[in-house]
Amino acid sequence: MLAVADSDSYLKWAAGLLDAMPSDWVTELLVVRSPIAPSESQIQAAVSGTRIGRAGGPAGSDGPGEGGGGLPPVLAARRLRRAAERFRPDVVLLACTGPVVDVLAAEILAGLRPRPAFVSGLPGISVPATEKAWLYRSGCELFVVHSGREVREFAAIGTALGGGGSAAGGGVALARLPYLDLGGPVPAERDRVIFATQAKVPRRREERETVLLALAALAEARPDLDVVVKLRGRDSERQTHNERHHYERLWLAMAGEGRVRVDALRFATGPMHEHLSRAAGFVTVSSTAALEAIAAGVPLLILSDFGVSAEMINLVFEGSGCLGTLDDLAKGEFRVPDGEWCRSNYFHDDAESDWIDRIRELAAAAGEGGLAPARSLLGGPEHAAARRRARVRLEVPPRVLRYGYRARRRVRRYLKAL
Repeated sequence: MLAVADSDSYLKWAAGLLDAMPSDWVTELLVVRSPIAPSESQIQAAVSGTRIGRAGGPAGSDGPGEGGGGLPPVLAARRLRRAAERFRPDVVLLACTGPVVDVLAAEILAGLRPRPAFVSGLPGISVPATEKAWLYRSGCELFVVHSGREVREFAAIGTALGGGGSAAGGGVALARLPYLDLGGPVPAERDRVIFATQAKVPRRREERETVLLALAALAEARPDLDVVVKLRGRDSERQTHNERHHYERLWLAMAGEGRVRVDALRFATGPMHEHLSRAAGFVTVSSTAALEAIAAGVPLLILSDFGVSAEMINLVFEGSGCLGTLDDLAKGEFRVPDGEWCRSNYFHDDAESDWIDRIRELAAAAGEGGLAPARSLLGGPEHAAARRRARVRLEVPPRVLRYGYRARRRVRRYLKAL
C-alpha cells in the first residue's frame, strides 16, 4: 500500500492506519507538496508513536525505491507520480483534503498500471456526514470512517448520490481511530491541563480571547497545575485548515495590553499522546483529541459556550456527559464520559472494524486486474476549473503561489481604486 498525505492531520491519520495494518504488508508513506504541507517538526509529531516515527531520522526527499529512509518525504506532484510508478501499489490511501483527493485520483495518479484501488476517508470526527466530503472522494473505491453512526450516514449519502466503489470491498468501511492506541506508560505525576486548539472554531477573536481568559483564571487559581495550550502548529506553520486568530498570537497581544500575565500559560507543540500522558484534565471546543483524552483516561471538558452544532463540530458530544462551560474550566471541573456514549461513538469493539478485510478484497481484485474503477461525481466540465486550481496548488511551488496570490490581490486593489 502507498499512502499519500497533504497536511498534518491527514499525515497523522495515515501513519496511524499504516501502523494498524498487518505486519507483512509492504507500505510506504509520502507527503505531497502543497501550500498546507507540514513542516519537519509537524511531520515528526504526526508520526510519533507509530512504526514510521520509531524508525526516526529527518524527513528526506526520496520516495519508494529511491533508497529513502527516516520520516516521510515531501514530494512534488510529478515526483509523486514517478514514485507510484516504481512502487506499483495494489492500493493507494489518499489521506488528503477533499480537492487533493479528487485531483490525485482523477489525474495525477490516474492511469497507473496495474490500476490500484483508491482508498480515502476522514481523519477524525465526521458527524454529521456531509455530501461535500463524499463528492470529493467519490472517485475512490473505499471510504474509511470511525464510528457506526458515520458509516450509516455516509452510506446513505453514497446511496443517494452514487459514485464511490461498487466493486468487491467497495463502499464505506469502519476502522478504529488509530490515535486512540498510542498511549505509553503513565507517569506517576499528572499535573497538566491541556487545551487542544481547533483551527476552525470558535471563529471570532473575542470568543477565543474568552477561552484564554478562562485558562488564565484556572492557572491563577491552581498554581499546582501546568496549563498548556497545545498547538497544531506555530503561527508560522500551516495546518489542514487556516487559523485566522492564532491563540499564541492573541495571547501575546493580550499580555502586551496588560490583560493577562504572559507566563500564566504555556504554549507547546508535539505529539498529543505525550502531552496526555501527564494530563490531569483536558479541554477543547472541538477536537478529535478529545477522543484521545478519553482513551488515555483523562477527565475532559467540551466547551458549549459557543453552541453545540454541526458548525461548531461538536454535535457528536451531545449525550456524552462531557459538555461544560468556561466557568467550569476556570474552576477546573472536568467530566468522565458516559460509557454507553463511548460504545456508540468511536470506542466500538475491534471485531466490528472491517476496513482491513475490505482493503484486502480490493487489493486482490486490483492484483487480478479486474477492479472496476470508482465513478467520480466531479468528472463533468462544470468541475474542470476547480480541479485545475487544485492541480496548480500541487504542481507550483508554494512560494511561487504566494507571490502569485499577492500580485493578484494588488491588481484587484488597483482596479478597484480606478
